[in-house]
Amino acid sequence: MVSLSTWVRYAATKFEYSVVLGWKKYNVGQINGGQLSDAIWKNFFQGKLTFLHWTKGEQMAPTVAGDGGTLLVRKLPFPAPTQVFVGDVVLLKDPEKPSDYLVRRLAAIEGYEMVSTDEKDTPFILEKDQCWVLSDNESLKPKEARDSRLFGPVPMTDIVGRVVYALRSAVDHGPVLNSRLAMNQDSSVLAVELDIDEMAKGAKM
Repeated sequence: MVSLSTWVRYAATKFEYSVVLGWKKYNVGQINGGQLSDAIWKNFFQGKLTFLHWTKGEQMAPTVAGDGGTLLVRKLPFPAPTQVFVGDVVLLKDPEKPSDYLVRRLAAIEGYEMVSTDEKDTPFILEKDQCWVLSDNESLKPKEARDSRLFGPVPMTDIVGRVVYALRSAVDHGPVLNSRLAMNQDSSVLAVELDIDEMAKGAKM
């Protein structure tokens, strides 16, 4: 049973998302000024803040099992340092295969100084709107992990969502450990939109 206070927080979060998404569509010319209000309210009443994504691979073990899992992803229409934080598990466009997506953990954002363990590499600072992502599986080499150690910094705009829940099997599932700020922001969304049965149906097991 979802409490009234949680519903209020969820509604506020959803309205903010609807406004941001409406403005984004307006700014790129997908809708005109007269359609903006309708677009905001339509998304608020009919849209969802999350979607399901299936992924596999050893890169994010143990967060996601190597043989695959279904993830609940919170949409981020405007991924900025105030919306996505260091420590969050994110879904982003694959820098090497633009039509695919990767799940990685956000390790650094703009302004962070990156220092390599290899003394031959020159330290550098992440530029505006850049971020650094890493796999959770520390036993993998950079080429196997396919993270920023291989392809370098990625644009923040390539982040499409934050992973909030992982279903590895029918008996092994739970919230994803993200930053404290993110988990606080996502708690009402998770309480309202999480549907284990729906996630299990979409699982490729």
